Order: sequence, then structure tokens, then C-alpha cells
Amino acid sequence: MWYKEMLLHLVPEGELCTRCGKRREKSNANQFAPMDHTPTADKGMTERYSVDKTNKVRRLHEKAAYDKKSVYEVLDAGLIAHVAFVQDDSPVVVPMIYGRVDDTIYLHGARKARVIRLLEKTTRACLNVTLLDGIVLARSAFNSSMQYRSVTLFGTPVLIEGNDEKLQAMRVISEHSMPGRWGELRAAHESEVKMTGVIALDIESASAKISANGVEDEDDDYAIPVWAGVLPITTSIGVLQDDERLLADVEASDVVKAMQNRTL
Repeated sequence: MWYKEMLLHLVPEGELCTRCGKRREKSNANQFAPMDHTPTADKGMTERYSVDKTNKVRRLHEKAAYDKKSVYEVLDAGLIAHVAFVQDDSPVVVPMIYGRVDDTIYLHGARKARVIRLLEKTTRACLNVTLLDGIVLARSAFNSSMQYRSVTLFGTPVLIEGNDEKLQAMRVISEHSMPGRWGELRAAHESEVKMTGVIALDIESASAKISANGVEDEDDDYAIPVWAGVLPITTSIGVLQDDERLLADVEASDVVKAMQNRTL
């Protein structure tokens, strides 16, 4: 995750750290005790999701990974998740921003939005995050492909009701895309929290599928006089652009500046 190296923001007593999912406690010296910020992806290195007919990768199964480290790394690198569920016997897919703490994904939208109301009522949802890394240009259309990192997971969505729990989940989502920013902003109004719907999706099963291979042509095709190779695709974060109503002498903080010029 590119934001592992960013400055840590202050974590109020008793609240979860969005980097590692732990609560910050007070030490005997009435100071905040130091926290273990080992990323959850590393902590779950040896853990694996069980494989069943739901999450088993059948096509190109050699590219599959079921360990939590691989799954977490893709989820933590992405910014948009596509959430799928069934409404009235018909499939629905909705793009949503998200955040993760251990094996729980948090999603949010307007409390009265259709997607929140539908997720609240459904008993099963599927979520996918995919990052595209390149186009593999082979000597035939059949062997041309993509380089990518992808995760598909399944779970039961649950609507978060309590304002305190909802606010903490909103913070997790915010910190996923804007690490450290939450602590700089004004506190959310109670009306804003009430107007927001937050869904918790515990990961019940998951699989990652990662393709980083180059051209793999048929033996006979290598004699064809056609260029072949990889066209890399990079999803990058650019340079800050000032709001036109920015107050005089106000500059971006260190945590905001650190968000620039990064690659997913």
C-alpha cells in the first residue's frame, strides 16, 4: 500500500486506528501508548480463505491466490469496488468507495439511496476490486490478454445503525482514499451522519487473481513478423490543484502533500 509510508495521524483514545484496526489505549503515564502499526496484510500472511465452489478460480487457476496477504494488498491498493447483488431476481452491480479493517469491508452512500436500501435487505453480496496493469499484445488475438490484480469476495451485508459505529466506519472509508485527512477536517454534523448509510460486509470467502505474465504465444507464431510485447497501464495520482476559494496563506498539510504523485 502506497500510504504505509505516510505520516501517522493522531488517533483519539479508544478509537480504532484505520491503518491496523487496533484501538489506541492510554499508558500508565497518561500518554497514548505506542501502537503496533504492522499492516494487516502482513499480519494475515499465513492465513488463507477456505476454497469452495463460490470462490474457487477455475479459469487460469495458476494465477489464483487464497491467502489473506494477497487479497488485502489488492483491496488496499484499489479505490473503487464494484458491488453485486440480486434485486427481484435480477443482477445489479454498483461502483462504491470503500475501506477495510481486517476482514470487514465498509461501504457507504446516502441513507435513502437505492443501493443502501437494497444491500440492507439482501442476504448475500459479491464485491470485486480490479487494477489493470497492462495490455499484453501477442501475435494472435487469442493469446492477447491483460496484466491485472483482482479480488472477488463474498459476504453478508449488514447496515450499521449506531451513530458512533457509523462515524468510525465513515472514518475508515475516508482514510482509505485520503490517509490522514480525517483528523484535519471539521467534525461531521449529526445530521450528516444520519443522512449517511453505512454497510459492513464481513469477508466470508475470497480469492485473488493476479496476472503479471508477458506474451505467451504458440510456438509456431513466434515466426510471424508482427510486433509483440506489453503496453503498461499505470493508474497514478497527480498534483494537488487549489480550490479557487482557498483562504489566503493556507497551504496543503504534509499528509495531503504526501498523497501526490503516487501509483496504485
